[in-house]
Amino acid sequence: MQVNFQIIRQSENAPPWVQSYDLEVEPGNTILDCLNQIKWEYDGTLAFRKNCRNTICGSCAMRINGRSGLACKENVAQEIARTQTLSDSGIPKITIAPLGNLPVIKDLVVDMGNFWQGLEAISPYVDSSGLPIPETEFTQSPQEREGLNLPGNCILCGACYSECNAIEVNPQFVGPHALAKANRLVTDSRDNQTSQRLEEYNSETTGVWGCTRCQYCNSVCPTGVEPLEQIGKIKQKILATHQHTKEPVSTAIRHRQVLVELVKSGGWIDERQFGIKVVGNSLRDLKGLASLGPLGLRMLSRGKFPWSFEPSEGTAAVRSLIESVEKSSNY
Repeated sequence: MQVNFQIIRQSENAPPWVQSYDLEVEPGNTILDCLNQIKWEYDGTLAFRKNCRNTICGSCAMRINGRSGLACKENVAQEIARTQTLSDSGIPKITIAPLGNLPVIKDLVVDMGNFWQGLEAISPYVDSSGLPIPETEFTQSPQEREGLNLPGNCILCGACYSECNAIEVNPQFVGPHALAKANRLVTDSRDNQTSQRLEEYNSETTGVWGCTRCQYCNSVCPTGVEPLEQIGKIKQKILATHQHTKEPVSTAIRHRQVLVELVKSGGWIDERQFGIKVVGNSLRDLKGLASLGPLGLRMLSRGKFPWSFEPSEGTAAVRSLIESVEKSSNY
């Protein structure tokens, strides 16, 4: 079958441009097979990364028809069926572009420096310092080891990083790949730095609270790591450590706690209390309260400030559901 490949090409610090190639391919050919065909038979200047060709190394991550994935995993038939787009000549079209959120070096090759810095920021290694040294090795039960399986499947391909909305607006966010690895560390029974790690990952902008929960990282992960779920597990651990403490907590933790408190109380959020309790820390943060002023005035001027609050008819059912979840998750 004939397929048109539209490849976004670019040199460093230069504007991108599109080059078109018409290939005769088999439906089962992978996208990497097709890129190899272009490079070997049509254009040796095309640059892209590859290595294992078997969904192990993560080298060939790129955007395929607007969605980040591995070129060695996605095949022609799947992509044509998914997008059903045609070229100007009327044949099926597949568009290939470099990963997002990373600067382009050449064509489909990106500079992964920021990606690796995000990983380095979470101290991605087990730290057993301070633990008694065993005679042979640090051992784990099958149950303890099982908890490491999912985050341990990450091959650091960059697909989740490429699609991350949080990184797009805040380059200081460490990224879903790093936080998925972070949950592996705070889950590992051989690590002796859990409390320090949770404090580090508690950052409102660079850590777990910087995540926008858009689900894109889960949808593109080629190995099913589900980075968003790993981030959620870290949040649960952080919240559990602050559940009974009287120490001041961050705005992000208050946001979660107040949201649950208000929904349990009224079935949905009482917007009159939410900002005051979260940003204003229940009238204890005068600077935070002052920051609400401009927003409050705009809401008042546009008739969007609720003067009263009516609890939901299903408040009791909502409260029961939340309490059941809290009980089952030991939070």
